[in-house]
Amino acid sequence: MLQTVETDNTRAASSRPWFAREAAAMLALSWPLIVANVAQSAMTTTDLMMLGWLSPKALAAGALGYNLFLPLLLFGIGLIGAAAPIVASLVGANADDVAGPRLAAHQAFISAIAVALPMWALLWNAQSILIAFGQEPDLAAQAAIYLHGLQWALAPAFLFFAARSVFSALNRTGPTLLAGVLAVGVNAAANYLLIFGKLGLPALGIFGSGLATFLSQCFMLLVLISYAFIDPHLARYRLFSSVWRIDWRKLGQLWRLGAPIGLTITFEITIFAASVFLMGLIGAAALEAHAVVFQIVSLAFMIPLGLSQAATVRVGHAFGACDRVNVSRSGWTALTIGLGFMVLSASTMLLFPKFLLSGFIDVDAPANAETVERAGAFLRVAALFQIFDGAQAVAAGMLRGVHDARAPMLIALFGYWGIGLPVGALLAFETSLAGVGLWIGLACGLACVSVLLLVRWRLREKAGFFKEAVS
Repeated sequence: MLQTVETDNTRAASSRPWFAREAAAMLALSWPLIVANVAQSAMTTTDLMMLGWLSPKALAAGALGYNLFLPLLLFGIGLIGAAAPIVASLVGANADDVAGPRLAAHQAFISAIAVALPMWALLWNAQSILIAFGQEPDLAAQAAIYLHGLQWALAPAFLFFAARSVFSALNRTGPTLLAGVLAVGVNAAANYLLIFGKLGLPALGIFGSGLATFLSQCFMLLVLISYAFIDPHLARYRLFSSVWRIDWRKLGQLWRLGAPIGLTITFEITIFAASVFLMGLIGAAALEAHAVVFQIVSLAFMIPLGLSQAATVRVGHAFGACDRVNVSRSGWTALTIGLGFMVLSASTMLLFPKFLLSGFIDVDAPANAETVERAGAFLRVAALFQIFDGAQAVAAGMLRGVHDARAPMLIALFGYWGIGLPVGALLAFETSLAGVGLWIGLACGLACVSVLLLVRWRLREKAGFFKEAVS
């Protein structure tokens, strides 16, 4: 039975402004992750933009293929991302231990390869899968060509995210920032060269875009591998200079924690995919407005996502040290910062809707009037949506820091699919709210998840957090 530890430093900190100190540490850890998340989103935007330059059909096929690829990618990232709280707790328990974090990292690297293999087999048969889902055979064939280039990006992407998670737990987020920012340029150049056949290269079309993403992910991985040798703090862990060996107990720990995280992320992303399908049933203008507002919301979400990732590490460090006070402080600090930003984000959506929409659509064009009107209505609901979305993202990160993932997974399943989608569909098709009703449903689902996750955190907090031993 673990006992919470109150060190001399903890006692001394009680008389100092702990919130300011913790907030500074949280922001220092999170801002490189936030920028890296934005860069990753920019890479996807670049892919679709250049496919649009190739042809509208190429853009449609790329978007279709990516929608099949994305749930697999995010499940794997959630699974592998469990390395962050595991390594963070090991560092918190003993900052001088290098063997424990190295062994945990190697289980994440091995898992990255293992989970990519069946996904490669699945995506190789993408054409048959898409046709089975009712897609047009010609569009499904083009999407499959795109995926036959893109699917190879899974392994380097998973390895990159495993290394990124370990680096974050070791308080090294700068390499992730550098890799993400540089990769935006690499990805854009590779897309241009391979899609259109520049500088003597063959014009590979839609296949070239998928291949460009693979090369970009390889580049990002190589940046982190290089840093693992160059940075003195990272070099002592020998993450990539020693043989990866399986430790079945550590591997089981990673999968027990990571699989629920991956499923939680999958539940969230698939409900938004379902909302796109439902919005398409309402009408073309509603679907276009939904796509524009979703891009705005997704960009704003990068902030709480980065804070969530930082919260996992900060909470994990305190959890590993069995420091109940700082587990609580780190969690509430992350949530306070996240909610503060989301209030600012929501206010911007309410006060300057046309300014935000103008980045994606000509708001003054008469032909776009219906789309702009619908998007403005969606954006007003999205302002409320922001508060709950930020809260659930950060709360999930807080709970991952104390190795709590199974209950949050069930909460996500209930909130998104038991509340959000049914309520949204009911309001959209059984009332006059239409698309606005669907957005209200999504907000209700996120509100339910955020409240239940915070209740879960409070219950863990009252119990002292340490029901289970840190292994």
